[in-house]
Amino acid sequence: MSVTAPLGFRAAGVAAGLKPSGSRDVAVVVNDGPSRAAAAVFTTNRVKAAPVLWTEQVVRGGRVRAVLLNSGGANACTGPAGFADTHHSAERLAAALGDSAGEIAVCSTGLIGARLPMDLLDAGLDAAFSEASRSGGTTAADAIRTTDTVSKIAFHRAGGYTIGGMAKGAGMLSPALATMLCVLTTDADLTAGQLDTALRAATRVTFDRLDTDGCMSTNDTVLLLASGAARVSPDPAEFAAALTGVCADLARQLQADAEGASKAIAVEVVGAASEDDAVTAGRAVARSALLKCAIAGEDPNWGRVLSAVGTTDAAFEAERLSVAINGVWVCRNGCVGDDRSKVDLSPRDVTITVDLSAGPHAATIWTTDLTVAYVNENSAYST
Repeated sequence: MSVTAPLGFRAAGVAAGLKPSGSRDVAVVVNDGPSRAAAAVFTTNRVKAAPVLWTEQVVRGGRVRAVLLNSGGANACTGPAGFADTHHSAERLAAALGDSAGEIAVCSTGLIGARLPMDLLDAGLDAAFSEASRSGGTTAADAIRTTDTVSKIAFHRAGGYTIGGMAKGAGMLSPALATMLCVLTTDADLTAGQLDTALRAATRVTFDRLDTDGCMSTNDTVLLLASGAARVSPDPAEFAAALTGVCADLARQLQADAEGASKAIAVEVVGAASEDDAVTAGRAVARSALLKCAIAGEDPNWGRVLSAVGTTDAAFEAERLSVAINGVWVCRNGCVGDDRSKVDLSPRDVTITVDLSAGPHAATIWTTDLTVAYVNENSAYST
């Protein structure tokens, strides 16, 4: 299903030879309308890949006809020649569609600092476009994988319209947006402004709160395309809620497939003076290498939680902090709480709750543990 679950979309993924493995590495997603409304959010890294710079310009127009995606090369830090390569790819897909390159989005993922082999990419683009169909969503999702072990797809149907999505990401998962490519599609009839509002609301509480290793990519892109083919204009708030559900589904799939992870950790911060404080404290805990190692070793070392919270500017009093790990309040009011031997850390899913006792706000950050497998994977090859 994926991005072709909504009416009005075709997609395909092919093997063009960009990956030495011979796996699929080029995909297209085509919006056949009648609407071409679109919105996007991008990495906040100041070092941005050529396709990000290109697609930022495209989305300012509020319309996207098609998306070209490739794995096997990020086309980042490649200078003017790399940007020219992106422009060339957009022109080539636009020519195939008989359309304007100004409405073609481009996304790339892979090794930073190397030009793409354009002869292979051109051939792959042509092949993917010729194969694009309503049944091609799953092959497109497969083609954007890098170190992902599985494809990530999701969809939602309600109120006479559908939302579909595909994403990739297994390493460098850190806001914004979590290191990823994501294409979301819908056959609802909404304006570009409505899509932008819904997308920013959805990513703020999903992808922006996935933080597995604290490393931010140069290529993060989340695109939302609307075909209007269902001829239904849902309530914007209702649509935003449904879109948030799809993004949350994809974000959890990214977390589950994170490189080398043996635990999926939810850091819940409650009792915060503001939502920003809850996010700040949660992110500090999620990024603590000491804590991540402790969870990998199934050690409920709550002191590492407190020390991480203490590095932030969130409002709290140290003597009022409390911490629970998988439901056991091992720290109460800044001191030893329940017997830590009661904590069962054998399940893959781990919940760490931090009560700041400073207000009514809360937020959750999703992360993973730090394992030997993660170190091995990220020291054995270039990504």
